[in-house]
Amino acid sequence: MTAQTSAATAPEIPVNKHKRDWRGWKFMGPFAVVFVFVFIIPIVYAIYISFFKRQMVGGTKFVGIENYARLFVDSQFWSSVGRVALFTVVQVPIMLFLAAAMALALDSMKLHGTKFFRISTFLPYAVPAVVSTMVWGFVYGAKYGLVGSLNDLLGTNIDVLSPDVLLAAIVNINTWEFTGYNMLIFYSSLSTIPHSLYEAASIDGASEWQIVRKIKLPELKGSLAITVIFSIIGSFQLFNEPSVLQNMVPGNAITTYYTPNMYAYNLSFSGNQSNYAAALAITMAVITMAIAYVVQLKSMKEQMK
Repeated sequence: MTAQTSAATAPEIPVNKHKRDWRGWKFMGPFAVVFVFVFIIPIVYAIYISFFKRQMVGGTKFVGIENYARLFVDSQFWSSVGRVALFTVVQVPIMLFLAAAMALALDSMKLHGTKFFRISTFLPYAVPAVVSTMVWGFVYGAKYGLVGSLNDLLGTNIDVLSPDVLLAAIVNINTWEFTGYNMLIFYSSLSTIPHSLYEAASIDGASEWQIVRKIKLPELKGSLAITVIFSIIGSFQLFNEPSVLQNMVPGNAITTYYTPNMYAYNLSFSGNQSNYAAALAITMAVITMAIAYVVQLKSMKEQMK
């Protein structure tokens, strides 16, 4: 019997080409379980309880979209939404402009002490928001802080925590916290550009500003879209800074409905209106998602040009 004949008569080993490989799911399993229990189930439960209302007499009853309808005529809710919208419009452009400027300075290779500069600008992001707000709150203090010491020295009466400029003070805290984080995103994007391209542009007579405008800034479009979306989401979730400053600000400058998150928190834990607070949280999530989606679509159109 030849080798060809024995190979032809040898029994074929059955191979199941359709057998599933579950190894990937075994690696994803722990994360998937935590994600479902920490993220998915709370969202589903919040949506569920938002259709109910707890009453003093009669217990909890199903009210449909009554809680959502109440939001549309709730002046405190819309006041808080308008405040975080103004905060977003002012804070996000300032923060991203500073982050891009610092990233360009690092990428220019003309900045001395780049490692120290990169670490020092990122360090505020590593500090917890509560600690950062407390530090800045003591700096802002007109009687006991740095501002108070400057007032005594210069004979002025500046109050950074007054209701007129309080939102600007919170803008400053957030900008200090997150500029370094966004700077690293921009700097990572710029690091992908080969430096030989800069050398070729310089040989062709391009100035430093022309290199920035024609090569570096177009490269930042993708990372800019990401940072804008993340910044919008973070701004609409503003909670820690005004909540901590609430006890440091004289009077009632920071109300219980200063931001939507503070309003939902106080409704749920102080006002015993967890159902209405759930409807508020779901509504804010939808508004934030819609704005982020519009920004993403616009950025995609800009990149396709």
